[in-house]
Amino acid sequence: MQGVGEAKMPGNVPLPLYGQRGCAAVIAGLGWFGMGVQLYFNVQDALVKDLPVAGHLIDYFSFFTIETNLLVALVLTIFCARPQAEQFLTRPSVASALVVYIIIVGVVYAVLLRNLWHPHGVRLLADLVLHDAIPFLYPFYWLVFLSKGSLRWSEPAWWLVFPVLYFLYSMLRGAAFGIYLYPFFDVAHLGFARVAMNGIGLLAGFFGLGVILTAIDHALASGEGGRSGLGSAAEL
Repeated sequence: MQGVGEAKMPGNVPLPLYGQRGCAAVIAGLGWFGMGVQLYFNVQDALVKDLPVAGHLIDYFSFFTIETNLLVALVLTIFCARPQAEQFLTRPSVASALVVYIIIVGVVYAVLLRNLWHPHGVRLLADLVLHDAIPFLYPFYWLVFLSKGSLRWSEPAWWLVFPVLYFLYSMLRGAAFGIYLYPFFDVAHLGFARVAMNGIGLLAGFFGLGVILTAIDHALASGEGGRSGLGSAAEL
C-alpha cells in the first residue's frame, strides 16, 4: 500500500526515491568518469612505453582506491537502475562498509600518498574525483538517504574481511613479482615486520571507523521505518 507522502512519479518510483536516485546517479557518474580517465591513461602509458597492457591492467585493478571506487559506483548504478529492488550489494551492511572503505581511501591518500605524484589536466581532475570528491560525497549520501538502525555491533569486524584479503593479496603479489603498489606495504624496503605493523594500524583504523559509523547508525535510528536524523532529509 502506498503511504501518505509517497506520491508516485513516472516509472512508479516513490517521490522520496527521486532525490536519492539523483544523488546516486551523480556520484556513480563521477566514479565511472574518474576510473575511466585513469584507465585510459594507464593503457596509454603501457602503449607508449611498449609494455604489456595486461600487466598495466592488473596493476590498475590492484589499487585499493580503484577497487573501492568501483564497488561504490557499481552499488549506486544498481540502485539507479532498480531503486526498489533488494539485492546483496545494496544491503545496508554492504553500503555502510563501503563508507568505511572510501573514507580510508581519502584519508590515506591525503596523509601519505598525495605528494608522491603530481598529475595535471584531466588526470588531476580524475585524481580529485576518486580521492576527494567521492570519499566526501558517498558518506554524505549514506548519512542523508540510507535507512538507519539495521547495523549490528558485529558488523565492523565483518567489514575487515575485505581489507584483510587485500593485504594478503598485496603481500602474495609482491612476493611473487616484487611489485608493491603502496610504499607502506613495500616489504623489500621496510621489511615484513614493519609492513605487518602498518597493516595492523590500518586495520585498527578500519575497525574504529566502522564502530563510529555503527554508533551513528544507531543514534540516527528511530522506530518509524528506521529513518531519522539527517536520514529524514530523503523524505523532504
